[in-house]
Order: sequence, then C-alpha cells, then structure tokens
Amino acid sequence: MNEILQKLNKKIIVSCQASSSEPLYKEECMNAMIKSVITGGASGLRLAGERDIRNAKNFCTQNSKKLPIIGITKPDPLPKNWKDVVYITPNVIDVRLLAKAGADIIAFDGTSRVRNGENLAQIICAVKELGLPAMADISTLEEGIMCRLLGADIISTTLSGYTTHTQTNKSQEPDFELLKNLVKILDCPVILEGRIWMPEHVKHAFELGAFSVVIGSAITRPQLITQKFVQAVK
Repeated sequence: MNEILQKLNKKIIVSCQASSSEPLYKEECMNAMIKSVITGGASGLRLAGERDIRNAKNFCTQNSKKLPIIGITKPDPLPKNWKDVVYITPNVIDVRLLAKAGADIIAFDGTSRVRNGENLAQIICAVKELGLPAMADISTLEEGIMCRLLGADIISTTLSGYTTHTQTNKSQEPDFELLKNLVKILDCPVILEGRIWMPEHVKHAFELGAFSVVIGSAITRPQLITQKFVQAVK
C-alpha cells in the first residue's frame, strides 16, 4: 500500500463541493470551508475542479499539512439525464488536468452508464501512467468487480442510488449491503460514500470493513442540513 493510501486507512475524508448556483461556490467560501474541515480533523479531501484542488494544495503546503486530495471533474450544471450518463472525470484530458492541479488520487465514474469520452480501461490506464491511485465511483457490485479487474486501486460506493438502475433503492441510509459485499469480494480498499448523515453510519462502515468514509453534504451543504431539520418538524 502506498503512502497516500496509508494516510486514509480508517480515516474520514470530507467532500467539499458546491455548484455555481450555490452561495458557497465562491472561491473565498470554498477556501474557508476547506480550511474548516481540515481544522476539524479531516484526514483527506474530495474536491471537484482545478481551482479548489490547487487552492487546497497551496494551503496544505503552506501549513505543513499532508492531506491526500481526491480530485474529480464534473459538469456544472449537471446534464438533465445525469442518472443515465457518465459525468465524473469522463475523459483522459480531465485526468491530466486534475493531476497537474495537485490531486493525489483521481476518482472517476466507474458505472456501466453511457460514455461520451474514453472507456474505463483508458481512464484507469491514464491515471496509472501518472503514478497516481485510480479510484472508481460505482453503483453496483458488478461494476466494482469490473473496475477492479481493469486495474482500479480503490472502489467507492459513491454512485449507489444515484443511477437509474439503482433508483429502486429508496433508502436514506448508506448502502451498507453494497459495502459489505465489495469488502468480501475485492482485494483492494473499499470506501463508503453516499447518504452518510450520522457518526453511527461511520462507525458501522468501519465495522463492515470500509477502508475510509467520505462525508459530503452532512458537513458541507448547509442548505441540505437545514432542510432535514425543517422537514423533521413538519
């Protein structure tokens, strides 16, 4: 296991992302958010786009912090048919731009959905040519197995429940069943991501064998956190 992955073993990664329609998208806001989660103890970051990756890298370097950064690209706004198409780091150009910005791990869409860019094997090969770990965001057990066979170093449950063929899962809980099965079958780190709202979710994930846990909206999207409280009292 390389040094980057060792830093994330049994640790929490925080996804700091915002679309251009959200108040926190502004550069100064994203910078403050990134600094806040680092101060709070995050062991890694998941960031979208060169701007935030470069800024986080500079901050970590200046403050002698060596947090691994998982980099992705995705369109803004998302396409209307986002449940049916690949949109996370869909091509080799994106891979190279993320690496140049300072990403330590490159994450990409590892689902079986329609692709307009290069195929999975080409994406994984491009990441490995740069000497970086390749992280596949998948939605099913079969996709996880396929990505591992193609050479992915890390498998994440990121897209479970967010594709058309996994929409049957209406649970608001993380996909613990997928995590459990991936851990049982695969010989690589498996990360739990998606619908993690409570510390109990994190604890259970590690009990099931998760290598790391990525938390996003529950920490970094105030509008969604507020909605949960408002809906709870309606």
